[in-house]
Amino acid sequence: MTDGTDRPDNPQPGPASGGYGYPQPGQSNPYQPEPATGQPGQGFGPPPTAAESFPPPIPETFTPGPTPDWQAMADASESQRRKRRLLTIGGGVLAVLLVAGGATFFVLQGGDGKPDDKPTASPSGSATPSGGSKSPSKNPDDDYPTLPGEPNVLRDYNGKTGIALGPGASLGELSMRTEVRFKGAPDSYAQGAEAAVDVTKSFSVSTRAYNTTEGGSHMAVSQGDGDSYSFELGFEVVNGKKAWVFRVQTGDKGQAATAQQVVVDNVDTVKKWALLTGTYDAEKKTISLWVDDKQAGQAQVAGIWAGPGPVQLGRARHHGIWSASWEGALDHIRIFDQAINQEQVTALKNNKPGKLKPVHSWLV
Repeated sequence: MTDGTDRPDNPQPGPASGGYGYPQPGQSNPYQPEPATGQPGQGFGPPPTAAESFPPPIPETFTPGPTPDWQAMADASESQRRKRRLLTIGGGVLAVLLVAGGATFFVLQGGDGKPDDKPTASPSGSATPSGGSKSPSKNPDDDYPTLPGEPNVLRDYNGKTGIALGPGASLGELSMRTEVRFKGAPDSYAQGAEAAVDVTKSFSVSTRAYNTTEGGSHMAVSQGDGDSYSFELGFEVVNGKKAWVFRVQTGDKGQAATAQQVVVDNVDTVKKWALLTGTYDAEKKTISLWVDDKQAGQAQVAGIWAGPGPVQLGRARHHGIWSASWEGALDHIRIFDQAINQEQVTALKNNKPGKLKPVHSWLV
């Protein structure tokens, strides 16, 4: 475990070790994944079908599809909420009238029963892509993990930032929840419509993460574009050890010398779910990393560079290219406009945040 304050002074492993070292002119980028040859990583439930395999790496000239009409999607989502409210109210009135008439009824929820908030494994859960399938939620208006009519756009439960899946990312629908799965390829990512948080102010980013790879650099959540990320949260081999990492960029050119990080390398990071939470306290000028509900460490920073670009899942920006592709699954993705504390992180670990409200959340 390290607080990241001595990162610029330590020699870094080269690309062969999959470490943090940035490429020099003429060298290959250690963040860029090698062509995948194995099977896709399993999620929390069953593995993808046998027919599903890694796509071949695509050239750097790859560009995503047309930008979704975010306003239209938001309007459609609101329209669907109103319809469900009316149906719920109408059903309740009908039940009262029927009971008043002396009839006896058994009310069947027809698949809308709400399980316990805490995610659990489901041996029978399928791994089929979601077309607006329901996700466990206490609020009847928040049943769908995707936007109405947009099965490949993750719905923001606490804001208006939809996240569109790239062609190599997919949703895994389990009996009690939905997860987004990535194959560790350049086209396996998800991109938001805008930045999710102002990184010049206090914020926190949290996700449950399932990593299936043993080496390299793989980022679960990041924000930034242009030359570099502003923050990134994920897995990396640091000084030869598999580790969780929360890293921020303090300079506008994305250099290693201006990056600060917190690393934890004494926990299991492969094929095991972990709640990763990175925080930035703008008043104290510190970043922290939490794994599950334990604080891994803290580092002092001068501030965070507010790079352009939207929130990303499954990749990060390094030296003007997309890289550090995630291999595995993510869910319970939340972003807060405050630096949350020990008690609040524990509440997230138990999936009972109570009064703690994120500014954005997906797949919760």
